[in-house]
Amino acid sequence: MKKVSRSKVVYTFSPRHNPAERVKAGEEILLELEDAFGGQVKDEKTAIENLDWTKVNGVTGPVFIEDAEPGDTLAVQIVDVKLANRGVIAVIPKQGVLKDRPFKAKVKVVPISGGYVHFGKAKVKVNPMIGTIGVAPENGEHPTGTLGRHGGNMDVKEITRGATLYLPVFAKGALFAAGDLHAVQADGEACVSAVEVSGEVTLTFNILKGKNVSWPILETKDCYAVLTCGDSLDEACSWAVEEVVKALMQEHKWSFEEAYMFTSLVVDLKINQVVDPKKGVRAVIPKKYVSIESFCHAGFRH
Repeated sequence: MKKVSRSKVVYTFSPRHNPAERVKAGEEILLELEDAFGGQVKDEKTAIENLDWTKVNGVTGPVFIEDAEPGDTLAVQIVDVKLANRGVIAVIPKQGVLKDRPFKAKVKVVPISGGYVHFGKAKVKVNPMIGTIGVAPENGEHPTGTLGRHGGNMDVKEITRGATLYLPVFAKGALFAAGDLHAVQADGEACVSAVEVSGEVTLTFNILKGKNVSWPILETKDCYAVLTCGDSLDEACSWAVEEVVKALMQEHKWSFEEAYMFTSLVVDLKINQVVDPKKGVRAVIPKKYVSIESFCHAGFRH
């Protein structure tokens, strides 16, 4: 199995990056991931204001997937996620949902053992998930702390072991990268930080040739989720529902009105994160009502 060291880190998603490794479809690869603070938080005495913010939210990669071309969809299968035995949580003034409230910067280091995060006397069951995951955009450079149609810092708690993430391919080889591993995160990531942790992920890739999703689509055991973002939650929800309506129209040959009605019956809108400039949501629909092919479109879509 091929392996990419955490030293192979980039801070943007871009078609300009040289590949850290190349794989074929179906070939397993292991990525070592540093935590979102770049390993800079050594203990609870670390001053947040003294961190080098140019070394935050790095991603390992990129990985060049052979035969992936613009207009395809990359299917990323998350085989395994392994965590270090300690994680870091932080609150940062003027960040998060309560950014307008006065509070001090604070770091908390939490042990991870026995399948739980130990937050003082409270413990939370771990759910190892990848916060930042995506491919190169068509052009330019997208900071890893942002999100968009290429993926990025989506912070979706279901991007975990056993899930498959479908990403539109914009550049030759896709140039996939991942980072920002969390031991556990609730929907919204309200304080701007989850349990940031280093670790490693094992992945395989497949390619849907000539089929292109407009937004990242997550497949879990029972559901598909459209992962969108917008300048507001309203805008993000609008994008997400529109994609589901299109898929239902394609799947069932329904009119817009029929598909739109059906969303109120079976589609759940959930918040991914509300702490970045772009807000992220997911529209979740049971797999029995739609197929991944109905989310795909022929050819390259800008």
